[in-house]
Amino acid sequence: MKIFPCSKIKHIDAYTIEHEPILSVDLMERAATALLQRIVTLYPYPEKFCIFAGPGNNGGDGVALARMLIQIGYNVSLYILHSKNYSEDLRTNINRVSNQGIIAPVYISSDADFPFLSESSIVIDALFGSGLSRPLEGIAARLVEHINSSKVRVVSVDIPSGLFGEDNTYPNHNPAIKAMYTLTLQFPKLSFIFPENHPFVGEWELIDIGLHKKIVEELDTAYHFVDFNFAKGIYRRKDVYSHKGSFGHALIISGSFGMMGAAVLCVNACLRAGAGLVTAQIPGCGYSIIQSQAPEALVQLDSNSNFFSEIPDLTKYSSVTIGPGLGQHDLTVDAFKNLISHVNVPLVIDADGLNILARDKDLLKMLPANTVLTPHVGEFNRLFGQTTSGCERLKRAIEMATLYKLNIIIKGAFTQVVSPSGRVYINSTGNPGLATGGSGDVLTGIISGLLAQGYFPEHASILGVFIHGLAADKIVRAKSQTSLVATSLLSAIGEAFRVIER
Repeated sequence: MKIFPCSKIKHIDAYTIEHEPILSVDLMERAATALLQRIVTLYPYPEKFCIFAGPGNNGGDGVALARMLIQIGYNVSLYILHSKNYSEDLRTNINRVSNQGIIAPVYISSDADFPFLSESSIVIDALFGSGLSRPLEGIAARLVEHINSSKVRVVSVDIPSGLFGEDNTYPNHNPAIKAMYTLTLQFPKLSFIFPENHPFVGEWELIDIGLHKKIVEELDTAYHFVDFNFAKGIYRRKDVYSHKGSFGHALIISGSFGMMGAAVLCVNACLRAGAGLVTAQIPGCGYSIIQSQAPEALVQLDSNSNFFSEIPDLTKYSSVTIGPGLGQHDLTVDAFKNLISHVNVPLVIDADGLNILARDKDLLKMLPANTVLTPHVGEFNRLFGQTTSGCERLKRAIEMATLYKLNIIIKGAFTQVVSPSGRVYINSTGNPGLATGGSGDVLTGIISGLLAQGYFPEHASILGVFIHGLAADKIVRAKSQTSLVATSLLSAIGEAFRVIER
C-alpha cells in the first residue's frame, strides 16, 4: 500500500474525476456514503451527533454525511464555520440540506456561537482536511480547543483538523483536534505513524472511496505501508529438492558474561527464520548455555572467556550479525572495527554493535553498502544525533541511509525500514507487547536468517520486521500484551510464516 504526500492525493482525486469520469461533488457523495457505512457500524444505536464542517471539501464531506445520518434516523446538529470562501462542492451540499429542509445549519462566526457539547454526544470533525498548510489560528483554533476541552468522543474525517499530512515536527505546539477515531480516505497519511501524533489521531482506519486504480499504480512515492500482500510478494517458498546448503550459513557474533540470553534469542530466531546453518561465535562462558538452549546451532568459541575479541575466518558465511549482548570492552571494540573492515557478505548490526558505532561515528564510513542497522529510539539518537519527534527522526534516517548506503530500521510502533535509496517501508504488524527486553534480539535473528538465505538486505529487513510483529500479534490473540516475553516470540515465528505461506 502506498502512502502519498497530500499534494499527490489531490492529483489522484483530479485524475479520478477526469478519467472515471465522475463529478467532484459525486465523488464527495461516494466518500460520505463510505464514511456513513463505517460510522453506523461504530455507533449502531441512534446517538446525538454534532458535525462541524469547515470551508473546504472536508467540510463538504461533513455536510453530506450529516444529511445521510439524518435520513436514516440519527439525531444530528450541523455547525458550519463561517467563511467568505466556501468550496463549490461544500456550497452544493449546503444547498441540498437547506432545500430538503431536513436540517438548519448553525453558522459559527464568533466564540458565542460555540455550542455546549454534552459528554454523551459524538462529534464528527470535518473542519479541515489534509491540505492544511499552516497552523490554525483565530476562531478556528479556538473552536478546536473548545471541542477538545468538552471531553466528547470525536471522529475525524480524513485527518484530525489542525494536523498536517506530512511535516509535523512540532505538532503539539499547534491546535489540533484530539480524535478517538480517524477515518482516513483511501490512503493513510504519513503523520499518522509518528508517536507524538497519537493523542490527535487516536485509532485510524482506511475508508476506500474508489479512487482510480490506474493512477494509484502508476504514481510513484517514497513511502509504503507494508501489508500482507506486500510481505507475501517478498517471501520465497522452499523448493522440494532444496537442502540445508541451499539456505545459507549465518554467523552470529553475540553474548558476553551475564548477557548470554541475547545470544540465545538471536540464534534461535535465526534458525526459525529458515537459515540452513547457524554458527554462534560466543565467549567461552556461554558454551554450555548455547549448546543446551540452541542445540541446532554450531558453536565457535572466542579465545576470550568473557567477551568477543577476535574475528573468525568469514569465507564460509553468507550473512554476519553482530551486537546482541556483545558488551563494549576495548578488545571488543577493536575486533568490531576489524570485522567491518573485512566482511563482504550482508551484515546486521544491533545493540552494543550500534553503541560502538555511536562512540566513533567515523566507523559509519567503513560499513559495507546495504548494512542493516536495527536501532530503537535511544540507540538512534546516540548514533545519529538527538531528535525530538518521529517526523524529525524519519527525516534524519533518510538522510543517513542515503549518505552511508544503509538500511536503517527504526524500531517502535509502526517500525520504519529506510533503504539506501531513501524509500521508507512502514510496518503494519506488532503491538505494545513487543516493548520488552530481548524482542529486538529476536528481530535481529530473523533478519539474519533471511539474509543467509539470499534475501536482498532491503527485503530481509521489511519481511523480518513484518514477521516479528505478526508473531507478536499471534501471541496476544491467545494471551495478553502484558505477559508477552521474547522467548514466546520464538515459538510464534513459525505461525507467522505459515500465515504468509497461506
